[in-house]
Amino acid sequence: MSNHFANNTILPGQVTGLRQIAPGLVTQSASPCSSCQATGKVFKDKDKCKKCRGKRVVSTKKMLELYIPPGAREGDRIVLDGEADQNPDQEPGDVVFVLTEKEHETFRRAGADLCADVRITLAEALTGFEKVVVTHLDGRGISIKAPQKKGEILRPEQVLKVKGEGMPIKRSDAKGDLYLVVHIDFPEDGWLQDDALIKRIRELLPGPGPPIQTEITDEVEFEKDADLNEFGAGSGDPRGGSEWEDEDEDHAPQCAPQ
Repeated sequence: MSNHFANNTILPGQVTGLRQIAPGLVTQSASPCSSCQATGKVFKDKDKCKKCRGKRVVSTKKMLELYIPPGAREGDRIVLDGEADQNPDQEPGDVVFVLTEKEHETFRRAGADLCADVRITLAEALTGFEKVVVTHLDGRGISIKAPQKKGEILRPEQVLKVKGEGMPIKRSDAKGDLYLVVHIDFPEDGWLQDDALIKRIRELLPGPGPPIQTEITDEVEFEKDADLNEFGAGSGDPRGGSEWEDEDEDHAPQCAPQ
């Protein structure tokens, strides 16, 4: 029985060998040449470069500088043309950097807008203030006078918008806006114990609305600092604040909006 050969194209820098793939059928297999390092060229020792020893490339370290434009965002790509590893007889590729934003202890970002929390006292919420509320990214203190009209008060979670104090917008002179979310620090328990002062504060502050009229009234005990996640817990009702799972569907637990 004679052997039949399946011919393969052999490229420079490769060596061939015979491999039987079936009874009576032999094929040539190619593998990189170890003598020429798969380059297809062999240099005599006396002709080899002292640095690369005939490999035609040397390993070096290079410092690359990046310019990140003002207003750059998460996911932006910076490409350095031709700065990838070089191989003989080939054009070098590019080095691509993808930007990742780090969390900031003060600011949150969305597009070109910034958001930060502002903490004030109950007295400041009721009577107003003028002070530096946050240190900006460039080190400037951002000072505001609030409220802007006499007699107005600030409420928890109220949002103050400062135009033009956000992040730069790339390729323009414009900037986003700064959103300040008001958080009010109430006094600690026990700060007010003087009966005369309590009476005075009640006289100064607006009184309650009309009382709820009922035929029967029960005075009940209550717990402070209850957890709303316990509302409907274990009932399987999706309107509750605890996690629940549908009996008919296999999915991750969800929380109902509060």
